[in-house]
Amino acid sequence: MMIGSAGLGAGLATAAGPRGALAQGGDAGAGTLSVTDFGVRPNVRVDQTKALQSAIDMAAKNGAVLNIPGGVYRTGMLTLKSNSILSGVPGQSLLKFLGEDNFLIAKSAQNIHLSGLVLEGKIANSGNEYNSALLSADRIDGLIITRCKISGGIANGISLNKCSGHITDNEIIKAYQTGLFCNDSHGLDISHNHVHDCGNNGIQVWRSSPGEDGTIVAHNRIAGIRSEAGGSGENGNGINIFRANSVQVTGNRITDCAFSAIRGNAASNFQVIGNSCARIGEVAIYAEFGFEGVVISNNLVDKAAMGISVTNFNEGGRMAVVQGNLVRNLFLRAGDRGIGIAVEADAMVSGNVIEGAPRAGIQIGWGRHLRDVSATGNLIREAGIGIGISAAPEAGYAFITNNMISKTKEGGIRAMDHNKPLGPDLAKSSSESYRNIAVFGNVSL
Repeated sequence: MMIGSAGLGAGLATAAGPRGALAQGGDAGAGTLSVTDFGVRPNVRVDQTKALQSAIDMAAKNGAVLNIPGGVYRTGMLTLKSNSILSGVPGQSLLKFLGEDNFLIAKSAQNIHLSGLVLEGKIANSGNEYNSALLSADRIDGLIITRCKISGGIANGISLNKCSGHITDNEIIKAYQTGLFCNDSHGLDISHNHVHDCGNNGIQVWRSSPGEDGTIVAHNRIAGIRSEAGGSGENGNGINIFRANSVQVTGNRITDCAFSAIRGNAASNFQVIGNSCARIGEVAIYAEFGFEGVVISNNLVDKAAMGISVTNFNEGGRMAVVQGNLVRNLFLRAGDRGIGIAVEADAMVSGNVIEGAPRAGIQIGWGRHLRDVSATGNLIREAGIGIGISAAPEAGYAFITNNMISKTKEGGIRAMDHNKPLGPDLAKSSSESYRNIAVFGNVSL
């Protein structure tokens, strides 16, 4: 009888299968399962999609953490459900995607956590540039992706639509289109990621129509962003914000981008603070088209065709503070740009240091597109023109005071007809002949 009872107990334990393997541990006291409990084996050259999906489903159903030991696991598309918590060994638990489209998919779910995984897929064009991704999440609240490596992607590394949560401490590399694409976010934190060697953009924060977004993009490293799809600036950007209001971009290190380090398009109440940008192919920091309100402060730009541009008053772009930035070593691209800071409407430009701007240190207005700009307390060295101000008949007013300007080739302060300087150097002559320009207390050497 004792032997029979033992045999019966062993049989029940076996029948319980993976459920019997639950043990206390993991997040918040949840149980844990291992993919090996479902017959999944590391480092075998077979497709293990079915067994991996069973493991994901069972762990989510039981509120358990699903552990994925180190090794390579070949698989097709997998679906994540509410309470899917997948945990691997950072750098060692590699899910190798065998398919052609999306890899990990989550829709209309909550509390999905991924940590310590390597997702690896093909690098190719899917034809669906914004939705296809190695990780595609749609309408997920409480999404956490941390300490993962996302390598490749038939369009994007990660695509998020209407998601909230935290994307932190990941490496996203070699996406065909964009490393991380986010649309219609709410309460999203993107921080401490390394995004590099992507085909067209690093991080994109978009909205379907202009509106409050509030995403925070902070302390990421972004490098090697190309512009494979071409265009005039929609590609080739380290961070691209489109129609998303109240986004903060702070403390990022962005280098070697084909077009811009940070580009805000129709993004109101946009803050760009304390970023370091180097070796940028066109305008390093851009606020363009129909925005109202941008703060660009305490950033460093070293080597770009243009440092900072706040533009498109003709499209409603207005209201800016450009303060305390260091811009240096600018260059001409196809004979154009070479400007430190350019603004057009309702803007304060103060306390900036600009050195090495072949065309102009500060450019205020463009033709008739100028209204209510103050430039005060800036230091400009080694520029073509120190400060240029549009003197078009329809242009609004500019107030230029207490700036220090030295070593300019074509004058310290000049009235401008677009790129063409007019009249005398206003740093040394009266500006009274120009109805819209007031110049006081500047020093030009």
